[in-house]
This record gives sequence, C-alpha cells and structure tokens, in this order.
Amino acid sequence: MNWFESLILGLVQGLTEFLPISSSAHLRLTAAFAGWHDPGAAFTAITQIGTETAVLIYFRKDIARIVTAWFRSLTDKSMRSDHDARMGWLVIVGSIPIGVLGVTLKDHIEGPFRDLRLIATTLIVLGIVLGVADRLAARAQEGGRHRAAPERKTLRDLGVRDGLIFGMCQAMALIPGVSRSGATISGGLFMNYTREAAARYSFLLAIPAVLASGLFELKAVGEGHVAWGPTVFATVIAFGVGYAVIAWFMKFISTKSFMPFVIYRIVLGLVLFALIWLGVLAPDAGQTSH
Repeated sequence: MNWFESLILGLVQGLTEFLPISSSAHLRLTAAFAGWHDPGAAFTAITQIGTETAVLIYFRKDIARIVTAWFRSLTDKSMRSDHDARMGWLVIVGSIPIGVLGVTLKDHIEGPFRDLRLIATTLIVLGIVLGVADRLAARAQEGGRHRAAPERKTLRDLGVRDGLIFGMCQAMALIPGVSRSGATISGGLFMNYTREAAARYSFLLAIPAVLASGLFELKAVGEGHVAWGPTVFATVIAFGVGYAVIAWFMKFISTKSFMPFVIYRIVLGLVLFALIWLGVLAPDAGQTSH
C-alpha cells in the first residue's frame, strides 16, 4: 500500500464510519474499483481507532461522566441505580455479542465475508431493513387522526434486554456491508427509541469493540502489503474527517429521514451485482492469499 492509497482509504473510512452505509464495505469496494489490493480486515480495524478517537473526543463529557459513575458504583451500592453507572454496565453487556462472535468468526471475517457478492447482498438487505425501521418510526411519531403518537424511548429507558439486542445488532456489522451504526440504529428504531438515542448508544457501544479489535490487529501491520507508515497516516486522516462527520450526522438525524442512505445502499448493491454479473469485477477482486 502506498501513501496515496492510504490517503484515499483514510478519507473513505472517516466519511463512512458513522453513516449507516458500512465503512468496511466502502474500504473493500474502493480498493476493488481502483484495482488495488484489498486493504484487509486488519487495516480496517486499525483505521477505525482513528474514527473511534473522534467519538471519544466528541462524547468526552458523556464518557467521563459514565466512566466516573461506573467506577464509583463498584464500591458504592447507592450509585448502582444512577443512570450513568447503569450506562457503563449496559455498554459492557452490549459489547458481549460482538466480542464472542468476533473471536469465533475471525477466519470468516478475514476471508469469505469479504466476497463482493455477500457485500452487495448485505448492502441491499440492510438498506431495506433501515428503510422499514425509519418509516415505521416516522409513522409512530406522527400518530394518527384518533390517537396520539406514543412516546419514544430515550437512553434512560435502556435496560439489559434492550442493551443485548443493540449488541446483537452491532455484531452483525462483522460482515462488511451491514454497517455498525445502520444495524444498531435500525434495532433501536424497531424497539421504539428516538433516532438520537439509538445513534448515541450505537456510538458509545462501539468504543470497547472497536478499540479492542484495532489494538488486537496491530500485530498484523507490516505483514503483506500493509505497512506501518501508510496505516498510521490513514488512521490520522480517518480521525480528522470522522470528527467532522459525526458532528454533522448527529445534527442531521434530529430532523431528517434515513431514506437518502437507504436509497444509496440499495443502488450501490445493485450496481455491484451488475458489475460482477457483467464480469467487470470478480467477487474476490483485490484479494491475495497470505
């Protein structure tokens, strides 16, 4: 991987990590379309440290409050009913599914899951799921002629059951094309959470999983075509761009529908299927054996 490739891939990671369109799929597709080597699951995991650092800074006040309350709850029983302390425990609980499946399916994540046909399928299917969830949430919020709109849940309503469901949705993002934010936000909308609450918990929930995965994959840098310099450069680029995107996205979802992302996902998936069917792209384009 050269410096230009790392620049482009860092930009792609930063632009797509927080949007419900799958950053791992876009890194894979960018390399395939450009005729480059597949950057691989390890490169993806490490550059996500950059975007996750953006989350740590953007939500720094929330995170500091949650971490402080959680540590206090370990020794002070009266703190265990505190909302922030509970959020700390719920982030841990919600991280269990992706931790278990990430280790169990490691070989599939680095191999078969990167097949472009599977990515095209997940782009379309999860795009439809997100569209349905968004539409149902909008209709519920509007209410009806003879009924008031039901009150949407906030993070203060989050419990162990919902935390685990959010966690299982997040774990689906181990397959490129699913999207961590897209899956967890869809799950949250189906459970009647507000867009803001679902997105906020999605970003907080990603912190342990992304940092653990990225740090675990550091050992893979220097192997094959991925070198330290370009990887660090891409991670820094992803951080800068990702911070700007997360600030924009949190404002966007407060008033806008997810339909532009739904349409984009479905169109991209169909185009990808067409290119594979026409022989323009091979399902394993850019992949090399190590």
